Amino acid sequence: MRKAFVALLLAACVAVGALAWSSMSPDGIVVRPPDVEVDTPALRAAKAEMGMEDCTPGTGEAVEGGLPEVTLPCLGGGPDVDLSSLRGPMVINLWQAGCVPCEKEMPVLEEFHQQYADRVALVGVDFNDVHPVSALELAARTGATYPSIADPGGDLMTEDAFAIGRRGLPAFVFVDADGVVVGQDSGGVDSLAEVEDLVAEHLGIAL
Repeated sequence: MRKAFVALLLAACVAVGALAWSSMSPDGIVVRPPDVEVDTPALRAAKAEMGMEDCTPGTGEAVEGGLPEVTLPCLGGGPDVDLSSLRGPMVINLWQAGCVPCEKEMPVLEEFHQQYADRVALVGVDFNDVHPVSALELAARTGATYPSIADPGGDLMTEDAFAIGRRGLPAFVFVDADGVVVGQDSGGVDSLAEVEDLVAEHLGIAL
């Protein structure tokens, strides 16, 4: 029942978005490039129904070798996040709506989040994605409740800290307690043990 309700909410988002992206002119309907909104009442309702957590802004200052000074919105509503303020130990997972390997690994990441959130934070980034409705649908299908930051404008595509994402999704970025990016790795994990091994390799934490 919950998944059906979320699907109805997200379908409503699509309908509203379609109306917002078109207008009438003497020549008929003109379709404009979408001004992507990742925080609307309908998206917030769907996010709340599926139990996805809000993003948590950090408290640190920008550091050399750290995440970029880029502020992005939280997918489906919530506080904006200045990435450079985040501190680890943290696993950042880059994903996108329509990414089949992302869908396959998200239940594993949810398992990691449920088991280790008190030791290693997990944050998603809906990377270079203009389809927030489809992204939330994917999260709902996979049961992902960990928070995700939204990058609908591709602001992170040119940032070195996220270069791994340009080579393909899903992908991981690892941030230590000082806010320094200490590793990047390809995604597509199949088990909790694989995530634990990546954390041990890049963050030096045995789980």
